Amino acid sequence: MKISLFQTVLILFFLGTTPTLTAQVTSGSENYPFRNSSLSMEERIQDLINRLTLEEKAWQMMHNSPAIERLDIPEYNWWNEALHGVGRSGVATVFPQAIGMGATFDEELILRVATAISDEARGNHNTAVKNGYRRQYSGLTFWTPNINIFRDPRWGRGQETYGEDPYLTARLGTAFVKGLQGDDPKYLKTAAAAKHYAVHSGPEKLRHEFNAEASLKDMWETYLPAFQALVDADVETIMCAYNATNGEPCCANKYLLQDVLRDKWNFKGHIVSDCWALVDFYEGHKVVETPEEAAALGIKSGVNLNCGSVYPSLVEAVNQGLVTEEEIDKQLSVLLKTKFKLGLLDPEENNPYAHLSAENINTEEHRQLAREVAQKSLVLLKNDNVLPLRNDLSKYFITGPNATSIEVLLGNYHGVNPNLVTILEGVAAAIEPQSQLQYRQGTLLNRPNANPQDWASPNAGNSDATIAVLGISGVLEGEEGESIASETFGDRLDYNLPQNQIDYLRKLKEAAEEKPVVAVITGGSPMNLQEVHEIADAVLLVWYPGEEGGNAVADVIFGKISPSGRLPITFPRSLDDLPPYEDYNMQGRTYKYMNAEPMYPFGYGLSYTDFEYSDISLSDKRIRKENSLKAAITVTNTGKTKAGEVVQLYVSDLKTSVRAPKYQLYGIKRIELAPGASEEVIFEITPEMMELVNNEGEKILESGDFKVYVGGSSPGKRSTELGVQELKEAIFTLR
Repeated sequence: MKISLFQTVLILFFLGTTPTLTAQVTSGSENYPFRNSSLSMEERIQDLINRLTLEEKAWQMMHNSPAIERLDIPEYNWWNEALHGVGRSGVATVFPQAIGMGATFDEELILRVATAISDEARGNHNTAVKNGYRRQYSGLTFWTPNINIFRDPRWGRGQETYGEDPYLTARLGTAFVKGLQGDDPKYLKTAAAAKHYAVHSGPEKLRHEFNAEASLKDMWETYLPAFQALVDADVETIMCAYNATNGEPCCANKYLLQDVLRDKWNFKGHIVSDCWALVDFYEGHKVVETPEEAAALGIKSGVNLNCGSVYPSLVEAVNQGLVTEEEIDKQLSVLLKTKFKLGLLDPEENNPYAHLSAENINTEEHRQLAREVAQKSLVLLKNDNVLPLRNDLSKYFITGPNATSIEVLLGNYHGVNPNLVTILEGVAAAIEPQSQLQYRQGTLLNRPNANPQDWASPNAGNSDATIAVLGISGVLEGEEGESIASETFGDRLDYNLPQNQIDYLRKLKEAAEEKPVVAVITGGSPMNLQEVHEIADAVLLVWYPGEEGGNAVADVIFGKISPSGRLPITFPRSLDDLPPYEDYNMQGRTYKYMNAEPMYPFGYGLSYTDFEYSDISLSDKRIRKENSLKAAITVTNTGKTKAGEVVQLYVSDLKTSVRAPKYQLYGIKRIELAPGASEEVIFEITPEMMELVNNEGEKILESGDFKVYVGGSSPGKRSTELGVQELKEAIFTLR
């Protein structure tokens, strides 16, 4: 039986081997115009496309694009990850998970993080290539950040996001993209990708067939603004999601991909499918019947790069008349532009990032940065005057299922590191040598102990302080195939902590009596902490804090630094306070639309000091639609501890013609003040902050009264109940 070249490479693909495409004629390529960096990019791209066969074109649009030996083009694997450090590629600095970075509310810090990550990424790539390695996770195209809105705490992948607020997500996502892509006028340092476009946040189990229905109002008020901000920041890649939105698969959604992304936003980069999302065209969404039809639909929809297995079928799709080679050329030319911008086809000496090497990976400077990020991400939820602890008490007891866990340091999409500091290790390193420290796990992560004997909790009675490290980990929440202990494919349909953990915490407190019990909670999403809040004397939420997590937790517990993290997502009291998980309508969700009082509000977090806010001073109380105004406020540290504060500004439209958010975050300023020190913080309020989104998805500006709030949390009585000073308010009129 005669086997064609296409059939051969397809067989090799499914055997796990990436083919090397060759032709009968070979020659050096150094004199080809596509190698001439003095020519325009368009000329170089066109020359290269003209030299490729149809089979080669199809494979160059695959995530594992093979080498073309006759043109001296090496293989390149487009799939790489860097959510909170270079992931899945070996040793790298492991920064706190994205939701923890969201809790810093600090875009300058996130820019520094992404710059460090891109240094390591280039160093990793350059080192791998010099040693002849070009495998997956060695490339320069990173499918991050995840800027989906964490609309519902049940979503297991919400930990990958910066939280529930489009403004915060846009600010931090923009900083991350800038740090990854660098500032060279010609070359990209790495290529970032905004994902998952769009309206994508669960359920995980159904994502390959699910249709998310969202109104135009919710699209433009919640789901699309962060993507637009990253397009404006020149993000190189957009990843289309698995699910359908409003009846069309996201990777074949004309409204999202063409009308909005290409036409309205003028996006010039390339679009990549989520991995095997084009297979969902015929297996999940069933909008086509064959791989050939799926490949043609992907090309016609503008998907430039296929992560998966479908685009080798383009050859047969052309033979069947489903798509033309000219249409393929158009989409390939967009993809090749990224290769040229990364310098992958240019001499090494031309590239400003060629000097980065293994010496730039896992550096001491990056480790200290990871510790700083972790410190600023920790959120103090409760403190009955027990924290900070002295580090020279007679005896400490540390316990709980996560005290020695490496899993709770990492979160998903992580790298590895030879020095991952657990919370036990961090506490042990922080106490004085004369102090005793005992450890027992005490209880399992998510099920009762098989052995009924309890040798652990009595230690709380003979210790000066007990630290119980509880919560969840990536085995209980995450992506569908990662969370091996989850019966719900990584989603958290049970909002509670495992009951055995609550029972154990209660036993600890009973044994400790009046001695302090500090609950340290790990996890990447909201959870029901009402009983934890009632039982423990202090509650510290630490997320998945990265390689320096243990040291950062000890820094806060023992008062080396004051906690300054803020919640980037609302913690409802119960899932009963939320709409059904599958409902993508924003009514009743997040701090902007939720009417029920939360357990912990958006923007909330306590400190070891007190901050006093002066009254708001407005530069004008009546403005016109083409003007802006300034809101100034003075913040004073009235306590005895140097501390950071996240000053937050919210704007509320007091009377609207359509449903609108109660208030919206539109200003963030992180400051640090010594005891007794003051700083004036000035925010600019622009007309864009006063715009409404009507039911047609259009932005409109209506005259009327607006209220501005400034303080250390989102507005609402719950913040005050939990110990945050009441926000300052002022009203201005738009004419």
